[in-house]
Amino acid sequence: MEGEEAVLPSGRRVPLEAVQFLPPTIPTKIVCVGFNYRDHAQELEVEIPKEPLFFLKPPSALVAHGQPVVYPPHTRQLDYEGELAVVIGRRCRDVRPEEAREVILGYSILNDVTARDVQKVEKQWVRAKAFDGSAPYGPWVETELDPSDVRITTRVNGEVRQDSRTRFMIFDVFTLVAEASRYMTLEPGDVIATGTPPGVGPLRPGDVVEITVEGVGSLSNPVTGGPPADTGVEG
Repeated sequence: MEGEEAVLPSGRRVPLEAVQFLPPTIPTKIVCVGFNYRDHAQELEVEIPKEPLFFLKPPSALVAHGQPVVYPPHTRQLDYEGELAVVIGRRCRDVRPEEAREVILGYSILNDVTARDVQKVEKQWVRAKAFDGSAPYGPWVETELDPSDVRITTRVNGEVRQDSRTRFMIFDVFTLVAEASRYMTLEPGDVIATGTPPGVGPLRPGDVVEITVEGVGSLSNPVTGGPPADTGVEG
């Protein structure tokens, strides 16, 4: 979407600041990919994956553009992870990489919000990545995009924290769609978050995190709640 207006189904145009955003689709599942940028795996000192490392977030994790990310009480290090999101357009199973483009509706943005301290002590990542509010998603779906080499930038309070391009992914978009469809049926509206580039770091109450994907737009969310200021969160 370009400009500063939104178009309603009636055709009427209204200023974007007058629009209350909702998640652009309601997925049955959010399929996420761990360590899909080599530099990100290296910064967290983990082995480079030989095949996509999938995990799931539930629909209850969704937060729309502009809505707050509430700092959950079970963590003392809440991290941002800016990602390109692939939105599935039709039901599919066992898709080949060369067919993947046909089942994709378009592209959006997802913030894989992570309880980093919890992630370090659990193997399944449920408490670390599947809690309510851990998947800001939006603001819309862009249907005309070549995902092979677009820029991803994450800013916290206006300061650039992540700045990379999708060409540095270990597994590209179409490979991820094909691989995910080997193990589960993908439904219309489902989201595949394609992994985050290096530069992840902590969020604090009062921060505003904004993720921009070239050709798509920007996803922005304030952070509310959270631990007291003297808990020793690093970053």
